[in-house]
Amino acid sequence: METEPITLSTPRPVRRPTLVQGWHELSFLHWPVEPEQVSALLPAGTRPDTLDGVTYVGLVPFLMRGVGLGPGPGLPYLGTFCETNVRLYSVDEHGRRGVVFRSLDAARLIPALVGRLGVRLPYKWSAMRLGREGDVLTYSCRRRRPGARSAASRAVVRVGPPIARPTPLERFLTARWGLHVSWHGRTVHLPNEHEPWPLHRARLLHLDDDLVTAAGLPPMTSLPVSVLYSPGVAVRFGAPAVLPPSSSARR
Repeated sequence: METEPITLSTPRPVRRPTLVQGWHELSFLHWPVEPEQVSALLPAGTRPDTLDGVTYVGLVPFLMRGVGLGPGPGLPYLGTFCETNVRLYSVDEHGRRGVVFRSLDAARLIPALVGRLGVRLPYKWSAMRLGREGDVLTYSCRRRRPGARSAASRAVVRVGPPIARPTPLERFLTARWGLHVSWHGRTVHLPNEHEPWPLHRARLLHLDDDLVTAAGLPPMTSLPVSVLYSPGVAVRFGAPAVLPPSSSARR
């Protein structure tokens, strides 16, 4: 089945939310890669989603706020923490686009454990910090892994002007309405909805990162081709959909 055109608004509204959260103060850093470099890292039944034959690796640091079950409300303290994810882009045989997380670093232990054990997402418990001075944001992350060199990341981003009309690439990288994850031998699509991203141009001032290579990806030796910022959105997740066994069994 062909994939749907990339839209800025949610193609499938969530009727009964299973989870709510807010994504705030995000920076999106992206590098192009050939699809064959990452296809083996995606769940069965999905393939790399591409734009003009290219797919992308994303490094996305942000502030999570108000995570909560069902329709909410979210938890003000336990549900608020810094997070950084390393992600790829996927599409399944039903044309549903998604994100595949190679790693998610979180500054709260309990949400990291719940995400790792409950949803089987690759969460890591990390020491993290987000600082802001004027239009410059600094994101820092270091994994808590005693006895070994832990992966770390530090990114400094200057926020630029708002974007009135996102380019096709900016739509492709940000207009994602779900995630794909392997769960007990099957592949699951977990949908979400939120308002269209309020995006800004941004400039990367500094990056020192081990998270991308720690996630099993090749080192990104060049500057990212896309750097974006968003003040954030409120997000609602819907019920998961399990891909049929025939889809989950093959790529």
